[in-house]
Amino acid sequence: MKKRVLFIDRDGTIAVEPSDEQIDSFEKLEFMPGVFKSLSFLKDHTDFEFVMASNQDGLGTASYPEKDFWPTHNLILNTLKGEGITFADILIDRTFPEENAPTRKPRIGMFGKYLTPEYDLAASYVIGDRITDVELALNLGCRAILLQDNAGSLPDNLKPVCAFCSRDWWKIAEFIFAGERSASVRRTTKETDIWVELKLDGSGECDIETGLGFFDHLLEQIGRHGGIDLTIKAKGDLNVDEHHTIEDTGIALGECIRKALGDKRGIERYGYALPMDDCMAQTVLDFGGRSWLVWEAEFRREKVGDMPTEMFMHFFKSLSDSAAMNLNIQAQGNNEHHKIECIFKCFARALKSAVRRDIWNYTLPSSKGVL
Repeated sequence: MKKRVLFIDRDGTIAVEPSDEQIDSFEKLEFMPGVFKSLSFLKDHTDFEFVMASNQDGLGTASYPEKDFWPTHNLILNTLKGEGITFADILIDRTFPEENAPTRKPRIGMFGKYLTPEYDLAASYVIGDRITDVELALNLGCRAILLQDNAGSLPDNLKPVCAFCSRDWWKIAEFIFAGERSASVRRTTKETDIWVELKLDGSGECDIETGLGFFDHLLEQIGRHGGIDLTIKAKGDLNVDEHHTIEDTGIALGECIRKALGDKRGIERYGYALPMDDCMAQTVLDFGGRSWLVWEAEFRREKVGDMPTEMFMHFFKSLSDSAAMNLNIQAQGNNEHHKIECIFKCFARALKSAVRRDIWNYTLPSSKGVL
């Protein structure tokens, strides 16, 4: 079996990078929050080889004497070793950026050992905090995990290489251990053409166009408040009315959620009550594999924005059916805009709660043995 590798940057990834970019004294050494727990878990529960890969500008020159580097570096390694975290290889490039050396990341001159059939680079990751770490992943044929809040700073050619973004090391460990939860669905009929793409473990980035402004606003609440990266592109027969576009978007979104959940191992499964101004919504759901909708919310207006209020329930019915979810929604309040927005936000929080994974208890949350 081919070997998988985690190529892990040092400064800014394992240890906090100081402002002068040199950890050349014990006083400057500070470990990233959660790095011990996360790397220890991955060492115990996966088969990845750990390889440290670091640029250390001018190491061995007057600007960075070796006597200032090795004591703190060895302390880093020994502290990690005390938590059961060891490295199969440690790669350090000593050159300055202006030298353009072939060994300096993101170039791959010091990674020759791993460019052989023995290693499965397509199933490996580069973990780092800089754009150059994502570039290294591209050059190696890996995917990248970026210790940033999102991939917004990346150029377009690198965004597909970046598999996951987070400053939270434990979320990174969860992603590596349990896998990516993403899916896409295209639903095309004579009445609509719907494209939905999502990442359940995202940062709330949304790109939504349905032709209905208020519907776009409501769908964005699912992404933003659910921590889901969500893309929805819908073209429907709005010249007839809004019904088919809203219904088919609900169907496609529900199917996409169901696909992204996969085997549902480790999920919390249940989830939420949420207030908004004069309104209060309760959204209780269960990804138990049986669809059902209870809807207890009344609307007196015919439309809110450009969306018929009769379609609110219909959207959630379509969504719950295709996601195989039991969904119970209750809402009260006077302002119709606030009420439906409160429902969507509440659903988003319930969804976020229910899909949360516990990788310490990575089992199916059911006594039946199936969901």
